[in-house]
Amino acid sequence: MIRNKKAGTKVKPQAKEIAEVKEKLKILFTASEAVPFVKTGGLGDVCGALPKVLKKLGHDVRLVIPRYWAVDRYAYNLKTVLAPMGVEMGGKTLWCEVLQGKADGFTVYFVEHEHYFGRAGLYDDGNWEHPDNIERFGFFSKASVQLCRDLKFQPDIIHAHDWQTALVPAYLKTWYRNDPFFKNTASVFSIHNIAYQGTFKADSYGFLGLGAENFRDAVFENFGGINLMKGGIFFADIVSTVSPTYAQEILSEPGGNGLSVFLERRREDLFGVLNGADYDHWDPEKDPLIPAKFSQKDLSGKKVCKQVLQKEFLLDERPDVPVIGIVSRFAEQKGFQYVADCIHRILRDMKVQFVILGAGEKTQEDFFGGLPAQYPGRVGAWIGYSNKKAHLIEAGSDFFLMPSLYEPCGLNQIYSLKYGTLPIVRATGGLRDTVMQYDENTGSGTGYLFYDLTPEAVYGTVGWAVSTYYDRKHHIKMMQTRAMQQHFSWMDAAKQYELLYRKARLRRSVWH
Repeated sequence: MIRNKKAGTKVKPQAKEIAEVKEKLKILFTASEAVPFVKTGGLGDVCGALPKVLKKLGHDVRLVIPRYWAVDRYAYNLKTVLAPMGVEMGGKTLWCEVLQGKADGFTVYFVEHEHYFGRAGLYDDGNWEHPDNIERFGFFSKASVQLCRDLKFQPDIIHAHDWQTALVPAYLKTWYRNDPFFKNTASVFSIHNIAYQGTFKADSYGFLGLGAENFRDAVFENFGGINLMKGGIFFADIVSTVSPTYAQEILSEPGGNGLSVFLERRREDLFGVLNGADYDHWDPEKDPLIPAKFSQKDLSGKKVCKQVLQKEFLLDERPDVPVIGIVSRFAEQKGFQYVADCIHRILRDMKVQFVILGAGEKTQEDFFGGLPAQYPGRVGAWIGYSNKKAHLIEAGSDFFLMPSLYEPCGLNQIYSLKYGTLPIVRATGGLRDTVMQYDENTGSGTGYLFYDLTPEAVYGTVGWAVSTYYDRKHHIKMMQTRAMQQHFSWMDAAKQYELLYRKARLRRSVWH
């Protein structure tokens, strides 16, 4: 079963299943963001990388995203393919334009509607969420389905992602239920982070046009308001999430964030597929953003990267002192409030350095941004984000800290493994699926996991890693080699999604 796949292993489906998935499918990805166009998090990485690999497997894969103000139609050479296209919402027709471009060899459509998307920010203006987000993404979801019809692209699968496109499965099963064009179109709905569900006031429900019969607790109604993700879970043929462990965690509370009972009803249709890493961009043997390349057979370049990292962040240039790297958003989910509660003790009791790259909550920005002044030469910090600095931290650090409350998949620990930077992580979600616990008796493992989410657990696990660095250096070398041998590719994930698409089509065929 895909749900029980162990980290780092490949799925071995039955021969009959292999034969079935060799059929080339027409697949539409619909999402609110995708690299290289727009990105705020891991959702953008997935929707930029997975279609590319599915295309390599021979499928006709296309992607549709909004044409935000930030997406320059001239820079990306976007051409109009539909103008105008009418989308019926709230009893009236809204008109838009559909543009077409390319990304890594596959077609990308952009829905352009100046009122909804011609503004700064994807979901907010930097301070507040856009108050009409339910109208914006309700319209975009309906337009994603409508453009298939108008372009005569008849998809076998529409793959929707997170609350922003959770309405797509609902529209397929309601508005387009009796439309012969979509008779054989199945839906897959991927949950990237169940904490963000798309909850809105009930007075916007009429605009969506989904009928009073679907405004009930099992579908869209949520404590008198609307929950878009709940509706996506109800209507989708298959529900997936981004790691096997996270698929189990969301079946109960608090992991399900209030939706566990509804996911439990879909247990047989719920699967966890671990995200892949884009090793075209994250590989120390060919990374153009780091000062020296290296491999598991020759780590000399990593020593150079550490020296440059220490210099870049104004640390004492000490090759014999371990560096712990942090690259993260400062948000409650990421758990750095627990690091803040113990980092002074760590720096008092341990001979260690920190490099910190992050932004988010103002209190954490102020706290971590102020540490270099308190610990000159021992702590370096950059408040904001820099892709080049992120690559340098991954390459030059000895350890990488991720104390997440929950982590649906996580990518930085996967990058860290590839760069021989041993992760120190909480055993949750994708972190648990990708990092193997260190055994100090044998030297096995690829990192350090802790279970309790407390300052004491963070302090103790960092201390364990630091003591290994000083007292069992041969174990560090063994773990680095093993870590760099780990491989979490998008090709493995794509082959699992092929099986999910087959399951979705079978599920669609029995829908009544």
